[in-house]
Amino acid sequence: MAEVKVPELAESISEGSIAQWLKQPGDHVEKGEYVLELETDKVNVEIISDYTGTLSEHLAEEGDTVQVGQAIAIVDENGSAAAAPKAEAPKVEEAKAEPVKAEQAAPAKEAPKAEAKEASSTQQVIASPAARKLAREKGIDLTQVPVADPLGRVRVQDVEAASNAPAAPAAPAAVPKQAPAAKQAAAPVEVNDDRIEVVKMTRRRQTIAKRLVQVQSEAAMLTTFNEVDLSAVMELRNRHKDSFVKTNDVKLGFMSFFTKAVIGALKKYPLLNAEIQGDHILKKNFYDIGVAVSTDEGLVVPVVRDADRKSFAEIEKNISDLAVKARNNKLGLSDLSGGTFTITNGGTFGSLLSTPILNAPQVGILGMHTIKTRPIAVGDQIENRPMMYLALSYDHRIVDGKEAVGFLVAIKDMLEDPEQLLLQG
Repeated sequence: MAEVKVPELAESISEGSIAQWLKQPGDHVEKGEYVLELETDKVNVEIISDYTGTLSEHLAEEGDTVQVGQAIAIVDENGSAAAAPKAEAPKVEEAKAEPVKAEQAAPAKEAPKAEAKEASSTQQVIASPAARKLAREKGIDLTQVPVADPLGRVRVQDVEAASNAPAAPAAPAAVPKQAPAAKQAAAPVEVNDDRIEVVKMTRRRQTIAKRLVQVQSEAAMLTTFNEVDLSAVMELRNRHKDSFVKTNDVKLGFMSFFTKAVIGALKKYPLLNAEIQGDHILKKNFYDIGVAVSTDEGLVVPVVRDADRKSFAEIEKNISDLAVKARNNKLGLSDLSGGTFTITNGGTFGSLLSTPILNAPQVGILGMHTIKTRPIAVGDQIENRPMMYLALSYDHRIVDGKEAVGFLVAIKDMLEDPEQLLLQG
């Protein structure tokens, strides 16, 4: 017998929910064949079998939460679908003679599994080396530390907060036996009104909700606004759109202009490309720009890697490919991790103005909005111009208002004179 286990997924993901079993007990499976679909906080992942044989047992059901490294199915490498029933053909007399022994033996077999699961959970805690060192010094169990990081990482300030928290009252002896109560709390809500439909959140929607609340409670978030005249960008696009498509096999959209402008502004104001860890600031000298994409299951933010080294055409192709993968639920974990700054475009849905929420642990996000033709004073004349409101939300803990306003003005200046973008490299 061989176990199918949940593989390592990504540094920030330690568990998932079984969305769908693709193989049922008694089905034949080949090595490398998909046996189930696992829903994580970020993407759905199909899990393969490392063995050839017969899937003899599911160790978890659809909807169950499973940990990385946990066994979720049993594959009989010597069995076959036809041979499976033969294993359950004991004599009737033996079956009657053994029930008491079987019941007595069951707890002894289950205990090691429970211990193994608990050990696996402990090992899966994601924590910085400094946090682990501090936890050892203070004698704190990392699995009991409340985590503020939306990605689930235990950081130094989390350990310090746990050490300063008042001691919890001693739990009564019966508490460990209350585990089933957690499952009861997750039971469907009952509403005695046939006009109300109760729909359980998907795992991804639950994670999105949790992260948005955590960001607003953890970061000192503030938003500043400006407006940009897109006449020059639109004129440039109109002049080159046909030749651009012929040469690069991709349309010249607005996102490449905004991505280039963001990179230019980040180089001038590097703290908006940073991250806070404890009482340290991590300044990032690379530009992995996240682009928010709306899907049926919620917003995801795939990342354009090394965007500063890419041409307009390469950026457009990357964004187009990532958007298609997102809407087809084909994004990999590597597509979503490690962004340094995010751009979100509510204008595609008609939004005129909004205050975007930070994509932690990033400290800045740029919100684009719909383009509206409005009368604008140009010198002594009033002209109708294509205008867009821009919004920059930032973490005031490390980014001051002067820097945030300067960052947004730099983007405005480069978009109103797009030839400057060519100087960004």
